[in-house]
Amino acid sequence: MLKLLQKVLRLLPTLLTAFVLSLAVWISAVTANDPMVEKAYLNPVPVEFVGQDSNLIITSDLPDQVSLVLSAPQSVWNLPLSESDAVRALVDLSGLEAGTYTLPIQIQIIPQPVRKTSQTPETMTITLEPLRVKELPVSLILRGSPATGYQMGEASINPSVVTVTGPAASVDQVARVRATLDVNQANQVINRSVALVALDAEDKVVSNVSIVPGEVAISQEVTQRYGYRNVVVKVVATGQVADGYRLTNISVFPPAVTVFSADPQIVGDLPGFVETMPLDITGAKDDLDVSIGLDLPEGVSVVGDQTEVMVSVGVAAIESSLTIPNIPVEVTGLPLGLRATVSPEEVTVIISGPVALLDRLSVSDVRVVVDLTNYTSGTYQLVPEVEILILELRAESILPETIQVTISRGTSAATPRPTP
Repeated sequence: MLKLLQKVLRLLPTLLTAFVLSLAVWISAVTANDPMVEKAYLNPVPVEFVGQDSNLIITSDLPDQVSLVLSAPQSVWNLPLSESDAVRALVDLSGLEAGTYTLPIQIQIIPQPVRKTSQTPETMTITLEPLRVKELPVSLILRGSPATGYQMGEASINPSVVTVTGPAASVDQVARVRATLDVNQANQVINRSVALVALDAEDKVVSNVSIVPGEVAISQEVTQRYGYRNVVVKVVATGQVADGYRLTNISVFPPAVTVFSADPQIVGDLPGFVETMPLDITGAKDDLDVSIGLDLPEGVSVVGDQTEVMVSVGVAAIESSLTIPNIPVEVTGLPLGLRATVSPEEVTVIISGPVALLDRLSVSDVRVVVDLTNYTSGTYQLVPEVEILILELRAESILPETIQVTISRGTSAATPRPTP
């Protein structure tokens, strides 16, 4: 037995050497297949606070997240470290009272094996203050003035009482919570959501506090004063536009006015509109823009001393169409030494426009032309152009739309014009 023990002791250095060598070979093989990689951890690591007393609030400016450089096998980088919750940054506030502290930021890494190489920042300075909660009613401030002839009625605020939370020193400064509503030129009920602001006794904004909820719903009544009334403006047009023309629209600006009378009964008896003085449109051929007075009842005036309105009258020609058959096709731009044959030689043209101008149109005012400039011998399918001497008229279509033109060697011949 003693000899066997001595033999084992003599072989122990050899066994240890073999084990170390085999371990080194295994590590080398693993490292070769899955090398260690050191790089910045790109996922954001937000700072979390644990153990905070519910009666305390953090008032100092703190970093939002921590930057890390980690060392891990490539396989760990590829999957486990890519998950959003693989790394956490924690600050333990357990047992701390109001005051200022410099505390370490603890890093927890769930995937293994991973080694933290560097961390920025490693600590943070935290100020804890007592938390204060206070309920205050919402005070409403109206900004601007309603439209002339209108007044502000009652306002409802929902909710009417809100909660202010924050550091005790800041919450104690809050004297009121204010909502500001813009009522400038309002002429109807206002329903709006308005943000709230915390103010001190000198109406200065108190920061670093939270208001819950942050905005309220306000319904503000807007009523018309006694003796005032909104009425629409009715345009009184007389006469007829010129023959061959028609009215397209009549508009007025402003479309409504506010009237006033010292006798409210007169305003109340109005039919809901006031008329303009008569506007004569006899023989009109173009659009009209006219400033015209209002025909107001005795004792009634327009608020703001407005005595005239702007009336726009739209006038357009009555349009129709005319079909002209057997218009010869003319050829232009044909090079010397070439001649052209067109088929068909005559076409039908449909022309549209104002009736009065169509009545004046004659055959000699219309030409159908094919421009053969830069064309050589051959057969072509071309679309002719229509020329009308009366510019306000337009060609709607040609029948047929396309003609065949054959160009060959020979003397060109002019296409005769018809007798007007």
